[in-house]
Amino acid sequence: MNNALSLIVAVALSGAGFAWTVQAIADTVVKIGHAGPLTGSQAQSGKDDERGVQLAINELNARKMIIGGQPVTFEMISVDDQADPKVGVNVAQQLVDKGVVAVIGHYNSGVSIPAARVYNDAHVVMITGASSNPALTILGFPYVFRLATNDNEMGARMADYAAKTLKAKRVAVVDDRTAYGSGVADVFVQQAGQNGLSVVAREYGTDKSTDFKAILTRIKTENPQVLFYGGYYAQAAYLARQMSDLGMKAVLVGGDGICSPEFSKLSNNAFDNRMFCAQGGAPLDRLPAGKAFREKFNSTFNTDVDTYSPAFYAATLIVADAMQKANSTSAPVFSKVMSEATFDSLLGPVKFNAQGDWVHAPVTVYRLTGGKLEPLVAR
Repeated sequence: MNNALSLIVAVALSGAGFAWTVQAIADTVVKIGHAGPLTGSQAQSGKDDERGVQLAINELNARKMIIGGQPVTFEMISVDDQADPKVGVNVAQQLVDKGVVAVIGHYNSGVSIPAARVYNDAHVVMITGASSNPALTILGFPYVFRLATNDNEMGARMADYAAKTLKAKRVAVVDDRTAYGSGVADVFVQQAGQNGLSVVAREYGTDKSTDFKAILTRIKTENPQVLFYGGYYAQAAYLARQMSDLGMKAVLVGGDGICSPEFSKLSNNAFDNRMFCAQGGAPLDRLPAGKAFREKFNSTFNTDVDTYSPAFYAATLIVADAMQKANSTSAPVFSKVMSEATFDSLLGPVKFNAQGDWVHAPVTVYRLTGGKLEPLVAR
């Protein structure tokens, strides 16, 4: 073979090798989905969660991980479920079709519950850092996990707090008829009865309501000391402003759906020192790595942590940790590790029970003070 021909063969082989290398790198991309409300009244929460996932993805890629003998690059695919169950099912199928092996989401229980079947049937892991309705894990789907506290804990905790700390005797309840809002309100009502509280009114809105004057006028005649709202912060803010307009003296309490710094802004701080809420997890700044997380989050996104970005961040890292422990990026393989192993996380030790719920998930009660949520009681 002459020198010219040798050079041509060498270049051809080199090109083939280069092409093979590029293909090998492409084959190691692991797609992680995020799903939540990125538009609409709950977009602040959806974007906060998305940022938590992205921050974890950035850190994982900086580690240059090897799984199954191959270098792995993680890629986030984020979709907007609009806080709508029908849209949620559609985008869940879109994520499956795009080849994700895990989805970090959804935010709303009413979206997570129907979407969970799509993921489970496709053998894709779903882990939510927010959806709290117990019905999600009662489904018994082996690919579904919850890194959050469920409504049985949060609704009951706020009923206990209303009775034992706020010393209330008469309470009113309003919910938005979503899976989350009605679920946490039902638990509050049940526990309120066990605490000897009198539920003097039970009213309803929707997750898009802006006018609560009629139901509040009825409630005011019953003179409750506490009003529990089962729903999300945007509607809770409208409710609070209209309670103030009507001169109602009742304290406002709720679950994690209203436990957002956005509540203060949207309500014009109408309920400073008169709003209390429960949130899953320990206060971020009391966690060993909490302050460092907040600083990284702020410097990366030029905004502060809202509510559940730490949980969505931790959930993403738990999925990657399970892959490493399983030495596989295949969901049927690493999902079994998620079911069996204990994980270290930003939130503390994480172990899932047979239903996919976080064992001994903590709960913290917060008070709105000076426009900020101040942690009061943790368990």
